[in-house]
Amino acid sequence: MFGAIASAQPALPAAYDPAPWLQDLDQTRQALATKYANLEWAVFEHETDLTALFSETTQRIETASNSAEARAAFDRLARKLGDGHVQFRWPAAQQSPNQSLPAADCVALGYDARMFGAPVAALAPGFAPFANPTSTEFPAGTIQVGAHKVAIIKIGIFTPQGIPALCKAALDALRISPDTPCDDACSERIEAWASDRMTVDFATALRAIEATGAELLLVDVANNGGGTEWAEAAVRMVTKVRLRSEALGFVRGAHWVKSFQEKESDLRAAADTASAHDRSFLLAMADQVATHRHEADTPCDSMPFWQGERPSCRWLGSGVFATGLLAADSPRVHGKSWASEVFTPAKFNYPEGVWRGPLIVLVNGRTGSAAEEFTAVLQDNHAAVVIGAPTGGAGCGHTDGGTPTTLNNSLAVFEVPDCARFRADGSNEVMGIQPDILIGLRSDDGPHRQGIRVAASLKDAVERALRPKN
Repeated sequence: MFGAIASAQPALPAAYDPAPWLQDLDQTRQALATKYANLEWAVFEHETDLTALFSETTQRIETASNSAEARAAFDRLARKLGDGHVQFRWPAAQQSPNQSLPAADCVALGYDARMFGAPVAALAPGFAPFANPTSTEFPAGTIQVGAHKVAIIKIGIFTPQGIPALCKAALDALRISPDTPCDDACSERIEAWASDRMTVDFATALRAIEATGAELLLVDVANNGGGTEWAEAAVRMVTKVRLRSEALGFVRGAHWVKSFQEKESDLRAAADTASAHDRSFLLAMADQVATHRHEADTPCDSMPFWQGERPSCRWLGSGVFATGLLAADSPRVHGKSWASEVFTPAKFNYPEGVWRGPLIVLVNGRTGSAAEEFTAVLQDNHAAVVIGAPTGGAGCGHTDGGTPTTLNNSLAVFEVPDCARFRADGSNEVMGIQPDILIGLRSDDGPHRQGIRVAASLKDAVERALRPKN
């Protein structure tokens, strides 16, 4: 009887073994050394001692008593790098190795309203919301600042994935049944339709604001965690200034070699059917891309970074922009079927300068990624007054799926950014955006307290935005 009871006891968990975790740490180090776009920034701007950091992580893994403590050591390593796009994604306990395609259901496809950043400016005393057809996507209203009426619009996220209603509308418009399997092509169709609708709706919201007679516009991107390159379309809709976007640095290696190969092929194919004038332009662009491809295929040894020194080669490739091959929109590409091949925002078919008046942008510590891109472009082009708290510093992230590394033992996916955006002064956007007018927005403030702090700074912001440009 006692023997039967004893045999039914569950087996004890296997003793913790640090060896597989140390092997994964070596793989992590190799990924950083070959794939991490912000490696130079991490060493010389963030002042990270990479050798010491990995030594500390090794010690933590060796002295850990279980797998949870080992995972915590990896997560700490990612945090210490100070880059919002560096992370370990740990596998779910019951993850299936052969998961079927998700259904064409908005939740299954990752559409989640919780991605939409909470408003801050709309909580300022005196804010009066107004109803418009796009209030769900772009809540708006007005506030009186002295003699001036200021309109406020919230952009909570720069991707339709944060607005599930857009996904549902796309399923209806594209006649996709919610219970059918949805592969990558299906998902891309839904996102493309939703992005186009988002563009139309944003323009509608801006025109509704103009109709209120507001003199200035405040765009609230506080708590906006980023999104897609739709940000480069949206930013050109809120100003009459012809914007020049940031320079883009790319990681040398197979990922960008492939990207440039495909781009060159697409440009040469477009040239085959283009007019003589356009053919010359497209072939010149293709030749330029071939040069970038060669640069991407030329490695730069990162070993000096681990000794706190710069290599003799340039770590990142250059010559392209956050908007592709062109830094600014050009009349010569308008309406061309190949326009997005050279200037990526063209794929959204956006109207320029819907709002043409003075502009203020509100940011805080939870503004990141594409929202920082939106803000940086306006600030660098002297097209807006930026107010609030310094942004989180996520910078450029992942292009075409990025360069994830699956660690052999834990099966964690280690993600690092494969690109970096550089501002007009040459600084890396991952440093975060420093507002023109600082507001003491504390992370532990309640939402309404933050609104009160914003309201107290609006007079200075309005005066600065109305000041004549030199």
